[in-house]
Amino acid sequence: MAAVALLAAALLASCAAGASCAAGCRKHVAKITEYGAVGDGKKLNTAAFARAVADLSERARDGGAALVVPPGKWLTGPFNLTSHFTLYLDEGAEILASQDMKHWPLIAPLPSYGRGRDEPGPRYSNFIGGSNLTDVIITGKNGTINGQGQVWWDKFHAKELKYTRGYLLELLYSDSIIISNVTFVDSPSWNLHPTYCTNVTISGVTILAPVHSPNTDGIDPGRSFFLKIEDCYIVSGDDCVAVKSGWDEYGIKFNMPSQHIVIKRLTCISPTSAMIALGSEMSGGIRDVRAEDSVAINTESAVRVKSGMGRGGFVKDVFVRGLSLHTMKWVFWMTGNYGQHPDNTSDPSAKPEVTGINYSDVFAENVTMTGRMEGIPNDPYTGICISNVTAELAPDAKKLQWNCTDVKGVTYGVTPKPCPELGGRASRAPSRRKSSSSAHMNCQSVPINGRMPKEII
Repeated sequence: MAAVALLAAALLASCAAGASCAAGCRKHVAKITEYGAVGDGKKLNTAAFARAVADLSERARDGGAALVVPPGKWLTGPFNLTSHFTLYLDEGAEILASQDMKHWPLIAPLPSYGRGRDEPGPRYSNFIGGSNLTDVIITGKNGTINGQGQVWWDKFHAKELKYTRGYLLELLYSDSIIISNVTFVDSPSWNLHPTYCTNVTISGVTILAPVHSPNTDGIDPGRSFFLKIEDCYIVSGDDCVAVKSGWDEYGIKFNMPSQHIVIKRLTCISPTSAMIALGSEMSGGIRDVRAEDSVAINTESAVRVKSGMGRGGFVKDVFVRGLSLHTMKWVFWMTGNYGQHPDNTSDPSAKPEVTGINYSDVFAENVTMTGRMEGIPNDPYTGICISNVTAELAPDAKKLQWNCTDVKGVTYGVTPKPCPELGGRASRAPSRRKSSSSAHMNCQSVPINGRMPKEII
């Protein structure tokens, strides 16, 4: 993980300084205007983007290639990226997604989902996509990628869509990805969806959508590993970050967990959803997620586990510390009754395993309820460890501050006083026990597979 971070930092330092630096990062550099594009917000430039990527892909292996999008409004339908490639958005550049659905072709559902997320069958293309790529950078001087999602949201609410909405950016089966210093606005659905990917860095990204827009998740890693999210600002109609790994029997069969994920210095505003969600599609497993030094404002919950019977899979070895939370419905929320299933072939007896969930150093103010912790009957969530938490209550806070069912864990230094199910007292001294579900573990130093966890990098 450290090597990945150093590589990402070097690439960001060399490639995020400006368009002129793009020439130094990539041997071949071209502007979208060289391929006939017009940045007036009216001319459709889909063919120009396709020509540009096709041309630069021919030269990308010879020192890499960069496509520079200068200031202007560049209207286009969906387009794909290529390997050894930089998409650079200059200051004042805005790539606009076509609002004509005829420009969005249908593509196959993800194998770990088995169908479209909104509707059965295929799904609409993603706005910017790519598969089996290596060494891709999307960066610039905070230029904008605008999904113009209102038309999609209206049709979704009116139940007029026959297929699942596309995402603003989806990369599949790809390696060595950097997304930095770009603003993503008004996605039709999820914004950034790196799926089946490795070695991904998302840094300094701004994601904006109306807080009541449907399913406009900020960043949704799906079945990916060695992924770092840092210094991002997200305003969303759904979860700001949602780690996923496949849906029910399709996720179980695909059998690829999301793991080794670091989230640092995230700022989130999402009144109806979580700052960070683990699930609900977690059937391939989620392991080793580390989140720290993050802020949520007017957000429903902080780091939420979402699962249910039929999901199978696991969520384990999660380490959260250093949260600053302001106006929250819940500080801690775990859900074991998520009932959405892809079809009627899901195995209702497929139990998820949720264990080793650790929170420390959390301050929250204007809180309605501190903890809503709901595991699954005969399949409790175990190894929950909470330490050094202060929740200051809102004037209209609930009298019952903790509601816990089918959970087991320990706490230390938590105010308001936790529920009896979390009544075990954690030790002050570091523990060297190998099991993250031990009732006597220390909240701040929980071993993973017999080794003490390294600092978050």
